[in-house]
Amino acid sequence: MKVALFTREYPPYIYGGAGVHVDYLSRELAKIIDVEVHCFGDQDTRSRRLVVSGHEPWPELEDSAGKFRAALEALSVNLASIRKLEGVDVVHTHTWYAAMAGFWAKKLYGVPQVLTTHSLEPLRAWKAEQLGSGYVMSSWMERTAIEAAEAVIAVSNETRADILRVYPAIRPERVHVIYNGIDLDEYRPVTDTSALAAYGVDSKRPYILFVGRITRQKGVTHLVDAIRYLPAETQVVLCAGAPDTPEIAAEMRSKVEAVRPGHPRVIWIEKMVSKPEVIQLYTHATVFCCPSVYEPFGIINLEAMACHTAVVASATGGIKEVVVDGETGYLVPFAADPATGMPADPDRFARDLAARCAALLQQPGLVKRMGEAGRRRVEERFSWRAIAAQTLELYRQLAGKGAGL
Repeated sequence: MKVALFTREYPPYIYGGAGVHVDYLSRELAKIIDVEVHCFGDQDTRSRRLVVSGHEPWPELEDSAGKFRAALEALSVNLASIRKLEGVDVVHTHTWYAAMAGFWAKKLYGVPQVLTTHSLEPLRAWKAEQLGSGYVMSSWMERTAIEAAEAVIAVSNETRADILRVYPAIRPERVHVIYNGIDLDEYRPVTDTSALAAYGVDSKRPYILFVGRITRQKGVTHLVDAIRYLPAETQVVLCAGAPDTPEIAAEMRSKVEAVRPGHPRVIWIEKMVSKPEVIQLYTHATVFCCPSVYEPFGIINLEAMACHTAVVASATGGIKEVVVDGETGYLVPFAADPATGMPADPDRFARDLAARCAALLQQPGLVKRMGEAGRRRVEERFSWRAIAAQTLELYRQLAGKGAGL
């Protein structure tokens, strides 16, 4: 069997959970079947069973005006990536950025399409800030592909329910739940603290850690708002880079600068750090905080839990299937404004984040027990070997039936 995976992100250009997912899934699948990956970029690598090809947006789009340029570039890469697919039995797309590649490949080559939903455009109204009118196009691309795919993979049960609610034309039996995974050999506690020293983190003092992009979805500005409700000497490490827009970058900077006079131990690492560095940061953190306002799964929580770190996270989406409240961390109540998807009561949300984090900072014994329970949970439920096996079984079912389901 041979599968073609389509994705925006792939090493060395990864900035989010979808890219992490495709990276590990492709390598695990390539232990069993032939895999070719088509992604955005200049990648060109070949091993025995894994071929990776990067595709650049059309140069004619470089002078496109407006925020919608990203949607046009995605369409151009989607077209470029399906020009030549040889001997492929199944195509599998990840995120709206690559969705149309699978849709077109299905039509041109007569093979079944699998689509993994790492998020849903209709539930991310704030994307209009990033994409402008291109948000209309990204939503159309997602809807067209997801309604045509032979199989849709939801990364959590909560996401499956969202898919069936947002896209009622999809038959429920076509939507399968396969979780994200974690590499348990890579993500484990380490003793090294050189990265902490390099970034000015006091390894002898407890700290709260955030890791992620500066985006509305990840909720990092709400965590910054929560800092003012923490004791003044609390050490908070914000490993936050790759802002979606200049507007949210400016907002983040303004909020951090406003809180620092009263909380001098706020450390902002303004970039996406390397994997060995982030593993050090996870390992030595007292609490990992995930304040996402929308999260179909939340692979970042698995990474922290694998490093024996207690988690405080919003009780939303797939996070509720990863973090066990009171056992591996705390879930913070979250109520969204139906119109915006943002917290209905932002100040209440910030206070609740601060309260849960502060409670753990004062209970080292509980933090240790939660960290150990988190590691056990990821070992039992979220290995990439199990995720790849489930995905491969779905491919085999579809390839046996053909594309005309």
